[in-house]
Amino acid sequence: MSIRRPPPMRRLLMMACLLLSATPSLAAELVVGVTNIRSADGTIGCLLFSAERGFPGDPAAAQARLSLPARPAGVTCRFTGIAPGTYAVGVSHDANGNGRTDTNFFGIPTEDWGVSNNIRPGMRAPRFDEAALPVTEGPAWRIEVQLGR
Repeated sequence: MSIRRPPPMRRLLMMACLLLSATPSLAAELVVGVTNIRSADGTIGCLLFSAERGFPGDPAAAQARLSLPARPAGVTCRFTGIAPGTYAVGVSHDANGNGRTDTNFFGIPTEDWGVSNNIRPGMRAPRFDEAALPVTEGPAWRIEVQLGR
C-alpha cells in the first residue's frame, strides 16, 4: 500500500499556512485619557504620530486620528492594532466645531490642547522627541494628556 502525497506546491502552501498561523501578530494598543476638558462643546481630536513631521497638530501627517464628542468628565482615545514603536500624541479641543485648532495672530492656539508627556514649552510648539514614548506589544499602554492653553 503506497501513501499518496500532495503535489509539491500544495505541500509548500500548506506548510506556509501553518507557519503563518502560528506566528503571533505584532500589534500594540495605546489608550489616551484626555482630562481637563472645560466644556462639552465641540470635539476632542487625538492625533497619533510616529515621526516628527507634522507633530503636534497636522492631521494629514498623523498615522492615526480620532475625533470624539467633548465631555468635561474626560474622554478616552484608543489606538489599536498599531505596530510597536515610538509615538507621540497631540490632542486638541475643537470647542467651536470648525474642524481645526484656532490660533491667534501669532499662531498660538486659542483652543485647549495637549501632548503626550504633558510637555508645555514656553513660546514654541512641543517637539516630537519631547513628547515621544515607546509603545510595545502586550497589554495596552495607558497615558494621560491634560488639556490647557
